[in-house]
Amino acid sequence: MRATFRSKGGKKTDEFLEFVSKEENLFRNLTALGKRGVEALRANTPVDTGLTASAWSFELEISGRTSSITWLNSSVTRDGTPIAIMLQYGHGTGTGGYVRGIDYINPAMAPIFDKIADDVWKVVTSA
Repeated sequence: MRATFRSKGGKKTDEFLEFVSKEENLFRNLTALGKRGVEALRANTPVDTGLTASAWSFELEISGRTSSITWLNSSVTRDGTPIAIMLQYGHGTGTGGYVRGIDYINPAMAPIFDKIADDVWKVVTSA
């Protein structure tokens, strides 16, 4: 399962991002936000055995004019179905029943996305 945040733009955006990218804290801030997302997801994942909650990680990719944080969960069923998705959206059972999903990802990540927006706004207004 992937949850990704991406941003890209035109010439003025590129010039601004080039200026901002010279800040030594830029990559450290992205790493910190990735870690905060993992912590939030771990804390909010419904727990039975704890395997899915402990399976969260993130990848940071910086390539040219694009930066992205991708949150991942490696917990899957025997047939490869992502358990985090099953918990979020619900799933059928082997006996014909249905287990209702629990919206835990969106509430967990909302403060992280707000922090990203706040940090970007501070950089934009201070440049």
